Amino acid sequence: MGLVAAARQSLNNDSAKPPNALSPDSCHPPSALRGTLRHNVDMRRHTTWRAGGYAERVYQPADPEDLAKFLRTVPADEPLLALGLGSNLLVRDGGLRGTVLLLHGVLGELHREADGLIHAQAGVPGAKLARFAALHGLGGAEFFAGIPGTVGGMLAMNAGCYGSETWEKVARVQVMDRSGALHERAAQDYEIGYRFVARRESPGLRDEWFVAAWLKFEKGDGAASREKIRALLEKRTASQPLNLPNAGSVFRNPPGDYAARLIERCGLKGRQIGGARVSEKHANFIVNTGNATAADIENLINEVRATVEEKTGIRLHPEVRIVGEAK
Repeated sequence: MGLVAAARQSLNNDSAKPPNALSPDSCHPPSALRGTLRHNVDMRRHTTWRAGGYAERVYQPADPEDLAKFLRTVPADEPLLALGLGSNLLVRDGGLRGTVLLLHGVLGELHREADGLIHAQAGVPGAKLARFAALHGLGGAEFFAGIPGTVGGMLAMNAGCYGSETWEKVARVQVMDRSGALHERAAQDYEIGYRFVARRESPGLRDEWFVAAWLKFEKGDGAASREKIRALLEKRTASQPLNLPNAGSVFRNPPGDYAARLIERCGLKGRQIGGARVSEKHANFIVNTGNATAADIENLINEVRATVEEKTGIRLHPEVRIVGEAK
């Protein structure tokens, strides 16, 4: 049996469920809501690393209006985590308290406005955005095809690749706060850096979530853009370990250097802890060989950081977000 098939079989193994785990249809939201509410949800099914624990609650809204209504039912002190494709995220084996807002497949509206801006909701995948821009003869969006995430996550961390970053293209954004109220904010309202975004008046963005963005692109050649997307995806396939579960790049690139080069220089390619391994194909990727726990992955992250710092004096900073409780 292949590694990916083994991982899928593991996900389907009932013995992996916690005691008294509820089935997906065992809980219904209040009648005023139209989304789906589930308890004790296995987050391995919702993260690209296919590792980690259970979330107390997961709510998948029907649309932005339904999301707003749901937020008004949530206690002010309850932890909330917005989730798209689940890349760039590690959920610890002890799971998540509070509620996960599952937005992929829900906030998927994508259209071009009269002023030429592209309006993309938070659940739109990067590849879909890139192809949509090319279809409308716009250039400069091609790099989005190389980001394994959705617009909401890309806005939250200023995701980028191949020399371009998300916020270079942002005209304005729409956010929703915990009361369900919508606000439009200009790009100038945020402090933007390398894999860093913070609202100037409220650093940390702890009480509001990106639900949409208006993006600006220059006029281009649609055929040329589609060819560039194709070449970019071929390059990604050739250079990244896409055949095994991973979360994308693990570490930010330090100034003037590349995390992958430093990790490889330290002889860490192929280093393995449990089911987690530093990819031989790309050293800044940690792959799940089929049975990795979140602890395996986090321990390997920590070992790579410590080794690189000891041997080079450079401290790598994780690009992935680590949430939840240790088991």
